[in-house]
Amino acid sequence: MSGGAAKGMAHIGMLKALEENEIPIDYVVGTSMGGIIAGCYAAGLSPEQIEEVMVDKQLLRWINGQLEDGYNYYYNKDEPSPSFLKLNLSLDSTFNFNLNTTLANDLSLNFAMAEKMAQPSAIAKGNFDSLFVPLRVVAAEIFTQSQVIIKSGSLGDALRATQTVPFFYTPIRVNGKYLFDGGVYNNFPVDVAVNEFNPDVIIGCNVSSKVYSEYPKNDDEKLISKSLIYLLLDKSDPGRVPSSGIYIQPNLKDFSGFDFAKAKALIDSGYAETMRKMPEIKAKIAGRKTCEDVAAARNLFNNRSRPLIVDHILAQGYNNKQSRYISRFFGKGGQQLYLRDIKSGYYRLVSDDYFKNVYPSFVPDAVTNEFDFQLTRRQHNNFQVDFGGVIATRNISNIFLGLNYYDFNRMLKHFSANFSTGAFYKSGEVKARIDFPFMGQFYIEPVARMNSWDYTSIDDIIQEGSSSTVLDRIDRKVGASVGWPVGKQFKASFGAYFISNTDRYIDKEVLVTSDTLDQLLLSGGKYSFHFTTNNLNRKQYANAGKFIEFGVDYLNLWESFIPGNTSTLYKTTVNDVNRSWFRASLVAEQYFKKGIYSSGYYVHATFSNQPLFQNYQGTIINAPGFFPIQDSRTWIIDNFRAFNFVAGGWRNVFTLRKSLDLRLEGYAFKPFQSIVRGSGQEAVLTTDLTKISFAGTAGLVLHSTIGPISFSVNYYEGKKDPLGILLHVGFLMYRNTSLE
Repeated sequence: MSGGAAKGMAHIGMLKALEENEIPIDYVVGTSMGGIIAGCYAAGLSPEQIEEVMVDKQLLRWINGQLEDGYNYYYNKDEPSPSFLKLNLSLDSTFNFNLNTTLANDLSLNFAMAEKMAQPSAIAKGNFDSLFVPLRVVAAEIFTQSQVIIKSGSLGDALRATQTVPFFYTPIRVNGKYLFDGGVYNNFPVDVAVNEFNPDVIIGCNVSSKVYSEYPKNDDEKLISKSLIYLLLDKSDPGRVPSSGIYIQPNLKDFSGFDFAKAKALIDSGYAETMRKMPEIKAKIAGRKTCEDVAAARNLFNNRSRPLIVDHILAQGYNNKQSRYISRFFGKGGQQLYLRDIKSGYYRLVSDDYFKNVYPSFVPDAVTNEFDFQLTRRQHNNFQVDFGGVIATRNISNIFLGLNYYDFNRMLKHFSANFSTGAFYKSGEVKARIDFPFMGQFYIEPVARMNSWDYTSIDDIIQEGSSSTVLDRIDRKVGASVGWPVGKQFKASFGAYFISNTDRYIDKEVLVTSDTLDQLLLSGGKYSFHFTTNNLNRKQYANAGKFIEFGVDYLNLWESFIPGNTSTLYKTTVNDVNRSWFRASLVAEQYFKKGIYSSGYYVHATFSNQPLFQNYQGTIINAPGFFPIQDSRTWIIDNFRAFNFVAGGWRNVFTLRKSLDLRLEGYAFKPFQSIVRGSGQEAVLTTDLTKISFAGTAGLVLHSTIGPISFSVNYYEGKKDPLGILLHVGFLMYRNTSLE
């Protein structure tokens, strides 16, 4: 069975057709995806069982490096950032950097391979000749540029090695050597089958289209875009199958190697072509093996399986302190662990970025007749660099840089610094997170952050003549939080911070050069309790998953007001005033997806006894706000700010193509008390049960490798120019203010 990525699933159809027609299968040999299918068959899975695995939606998650459904732990998720490119580096003690060039994360795929192949590998005692049928798996050894025929050892490791596409997955060490995809040197291993088993008849199934013996002059223009594939994969030559054998090439011209979602159609193609070849197969193979006999032999093999019970957790390549840290994820020592315990502990561990490169395996224990679960240390990405930002048709563009460093010994320490800079928004943050794996698991995270917004700089490029708020904001926050997991999906945290904010603004519509700005200074303590979960499929413009955040905050601040010449209090002395208040907030977002249509709600409710500040403008800009649209935070719109409000709306997302969405969204904002300007410049609370403000957006979003590319028309009631057009490329994201 040849390699061919997703197209290799056609091999399953071939196996189904052979078994249905009682054609005996005495040996299996495979490369890459062909090796996966061959290995599953040799492990005692029927073609129907292999098909079940391949059509399951979990397969796509394994291949794409996503955590398996039900094991997506939220606890280690960091606050979303505008990063669209991450460089994973390894920094050693001599300050040398090594770049990890792999594109996909293999943590789910590795565990799936280890789990499903542990028992058949134990039955065979590491000898591939003792599997349900003898097996050979072909891999590649890059350094000596040679193929490697795997015939013993861990079956899971062998199957994982043969599909390690260079630059896509991280290689693993098998029998002392780092191995890659077998297709590099032998993508159609007919010769291996001949040399290893000397069979009477070979059935060769080739799903690769790389069969050129001469230069494809008429097709080279179309093929040049796939040149990397041709560079990395060996030619699959039909001529390798001897005349006594049967060559099968399913019709897969309408499929690509990435069409894993089309598993059923690919399997059917392999079945159809094999059935077309069945007269030739039966003519060349006289023997028959009934379906009942095959099932009986398969059951006999599988009945020798031992329960997947784990005695010990082994941390290969870690020191004693590190090993104790890792072991705590799997419960108390000295107790037997079942698969659910191992799976839960593994996914808890690898939900942290630092451990995404560990390699799992189940090692049979000859003494206890059970298993040890081994986590092998591969080169860790202890230094990461993030790049991101946004380009927009308003002056709100910025660039983002993030730096991350991990230090692991008795505890895991994560140090990070990130910066955003642009005309409208600037931000800098330095923080450290120290993870403790005891008392149920918790972290301590000290942080220092500064944000700056210049609202006078954001005139719309498309809408000439639109006005912007004269406001310059700086906020600073220093403090620490303690967080702990609540089940798999939620995280609770408590934080204590000192904040120091400066707002500079005018109290009229038009700024002239002789004006001096009011200065509102807020400083003091903030104490927060937050309860959150987030499994949205995208950090911006999601169409699946949910986000919930509930928070309770207590703020005790001193307000210092220095009036400018646009204030009625100009040249008067205003005393510092102590302000304290409680606030409870709930933000929730959830989508319901069916086919190409996804709909979801977005709600935000805030209840607070926040007091009025010394003038209207200072009060409104520091009041909680409702920000449902991508550029909501770039506007100060009085209609969408209040101390107490409920707000929400509905989001409709139509997937026009795989990465292109049409979004239609509408929102309503209902304050329980509105903040209005008094007869002078003071703020006044009024109650108007009929007052509701509306907002909405309609636009197209293309999800690209550099983030979303969005073109939208946005509407805000109460804004001087209620309709606006916005085009942006990249993630348009800003941090919360220190008061939020």
